[in-house]
Amino acid sequence: MPNSEESRQRSHKGTMQQVTAKPWTGQPYPAYKDSGVEWLGKVPEHWDVLPSHACFQEKLREPNAGLREKTVLSLSYGRIVIKPPEKLHGLVPSSFETYQIVDPLDIVVRPTDLQNDQQSLRFDLSMYRGIISSAYMCLRANSYLMPEYTYLLLHAYDLKKVFYGLGSGLRQNLSWEDFKYLPCCVPMLKEQRAIAHFLDHANKRIQRYIHAKEKLIKLLEEQKQVIIYQAVTGQIDVRTGKPYPVCKDSGVEWLGEVPQSWRIFRLKGVVANVTDLTKELDGDNIYLALEHVESWTGKFSTMNSSVDFDSQAKRFQSGDVLFGKLRPYLAKVVCPERDGICAGEFLVLRSHYAGLLPKYFEQLLRSKPVISAIDASTFGAKMPRADWQFIGNMRIPLPPLSEQHAIAHFLTDTCQRISAACAAVKREIELFHEYRTRLIADVVTGKLDVREAAAALPEENPPTGGDNCQDGTQVQSRCP
Repeated sequence: MPNSEESRQRSHKGTMQQVTAKPWTGQPYPAYKDSGVEWLGKVPEHWDVLPSHACFQEKLREPNAGLREKTVLSLSYGRIVIKPPEKLHGLVPSSFETYQIVDPLDIVVRPTDLQNDQQSLRFDLSMYRGIISSAYMCLRANSYLMPEYTYLLLHAYDLKKVFYGLGSGLRQNLSWEDFKYLPCCVPMLKEQRAIAHFLDHANKRIQRYIHAKEKLIKLLEEQKQVIIYQAVTGQIDVRTGKPYPVCKDSGVEWLGEVPQSWRIFRLKGVVANVTDLTKELDGDNIYLALEHVESWTGKFSTMNSSVDFDSQAKRFQSGDVLFGKLRPYLAKVVCPERDGICAGEFLVLRSHYAGLLPKYFEQLLRSKPVISAIDASTFGAKMPRADWQFIGNMRIPLPPLSEQHAIAHFLTDTCQRISAACAAVKREIELFHEYRTRLIADVVTGKLDVREAAAALPEENPPTGGDNCQDGTQVQSRCP
């Protein structure tokens, strides 16, 4: 049976061939030594393991006195980005004097609130000159270290959540004193360059793969919406897969023509807006808030009776259709098969017409033309919401009951298949993110030797080496 190290190499090889379509030549180094650090393990024999203060230094904060710099930077999702002017509302310009100036190739660290936030990525290598909150630390690599490699090492530690064992204070904030003795793997400068070049090359291909998969998910979701629209508006007969032979004008602008046998009703003529308020859960009832319902899918999770729900909570019955009436949540439409209680920001729509199937009605309300029409009617400055008077007066298509059953069954089956396909693609994306994390960690801590592989790669925006940029220079190359 292969050992874990052999499995690791085989995993890297197979995945990397998918990304690069080139043979993977990474392998362990010929000789290792004990790093003396339990979580770091063995490192290549010719590498040094040095404390952080020997590898980089904390940059003295340079206040933005006199508002010398106007470019405001933000560390978001592990990336330093320029904040656009429209995102700076509410900040008085003079407050930017307290910000610190950041230069290209500075490594920016968000050291605050480790106790409550263990998900965020906290490091990035700045590509810009600008200003950022003085609550952040700025580090600068020493001359015998490439900024890109040093960043990659810290980024690997960040991905592996090494820093959450450090920090102090009530909210566990990092300081330079906490940080300065963190062990760092230090190969020769030429090898640092090879590592940075290889990971930059690998990351670009992984990102292209992920981007292609994200586009596929978007196309699948669009396809699902088209299928729902065609089915609930009578553009296609789901029983035959062909258009209906005879159609008529519906008299509804967004609907157009409908099959001859379909009828048009005002929504309030077939459903009622139920407003039965309640103060408590009882029995096996479930509780639904807006955050429990997934947009566009009808999937939901539930909370138990210990939850504190709002004072406008309403009762619903199995078969009622819940419609989130706040603008960001209009597509949160669900038809639970159990009785329960929902937040006041849902409309509870209950059929009082025997010829309306709730599952068909649910799909109709979730179709994009209906959502778009309701969205255009929302009102309110801070939290725009839909109004029952408008929704109740909407005119909707109603097929014969047998066709509603056929449409509901067809859409349930089709949407489940598309959702399963999307879930599979999302899992592929997750696996590639996991692979990228493992690859970075293995390469920068010496578990894999990529010197030969890097030498065979074309130069694409080669790393900057150990050279520091002059103030105001924007760095073009970018590591993962």
